[in-house]
Amino acid sequence: MILTITLNPSIDRRYTLQEFEKGEIFRTEDVQYTPGGKGLNVTKVIHSFQESVMATGLLGGFSGEYISSELNQADINHNFISINGETRSCLAIISDNGVQTEVLESGPVITEDEMRKFENLYKNLIKDYDIIVASGSLPRGTPVSTYKELIAHGKAKGKKFILDTSGKALKYGIEASPFLVKPNKEELKSLIGRPLETEQDIIDGANYILNKGVNIVVVSLGKDGSLVFHKDQVYKVRVPKIKAINPVGSGDAMIAGFAISLARDYDFQYMLKFATACGTANAMEAETGKVNRDNIESIMDRVMIEEIQ
Repeated sequence: MILTITLNPSIDRRYTLQEFEKGEIFRTEDVQYTPGGKGLNVTKVIHSFQESVMATGLLGGFSGEYISSELNQADINHNFISINGETRSCLAIISDNGVQTEVLESGPVITEDEMRKFENLYKNLIKDYDIIVASGSLPRGTPVSTYKELIAHGKAKGKKFILDTSGKALKYGIEASPFLVKPNKEELKSLIGRPLETEQDIIDGANYILNKGVNIVVVSLGKDGSLVFHKDQVYKVRVPKIKAINPVGSGDAMIAGFAISLARDYDFQYMLKFATACGTANAMEAETGKVNRDNIESIMDRVMIEEIQ
């Protein structure tokens, strides 16, 4: 069973406009509101595969009530700590040429008491879950070491912890040796503090993370696939060409694929194909954090894996 953590969730508001540009007034009937934040995107994909999943984190205000209501309607199990602040919104504007403009709110400030309540809830919840996934940014008011502490407690209880974050939260998080991390190229560059101009640069950067005791490092390369590092092996994973509609959330769908694979004890290379197919399938959908399961097998057949080291 899988527990997902979203400490800075959002309502994702998506607008499709014609010829969008600054300083103009636009009207649109193509509007979507969905529960968002990276962890909830992961949750929705896991749930679509009928895998047992529980979502937890922090919710507040009318936005928090909306997210809770939508999760109830989708029959997704959740147990969030209620906070005084208002859960944020994130805005995506899709132009008719396919270009996407995003406006991301930073979110509420979390008090020490609210964080303490979440930590107590977390320690109680993990008793029933084997895989833990923490995704996304840390909200204001929480220590940069938050994920590190959650990972350490989960590992002490024998749990496999997947971490998908960036910046200082990632830097501190890998110190606790999570099972799997998935930085993209820019996040890895920021982490190690030097350019990644060649494939060997990426390999060296991933080895820095592996040396922290991380089992699997997945470096996302966008449409070029990924480089995956595990047990002194390096795998180049190439994705098939697709008609992308909305690539936002593809990394979250990929994380969901890894979590499902670990829960089901899939073979390693099958796991790579399945997780990659989940990420690719998400890009074919308009809604963030959604995959069409009918596309998965077809995509998996076309995912290419090359062992390069």
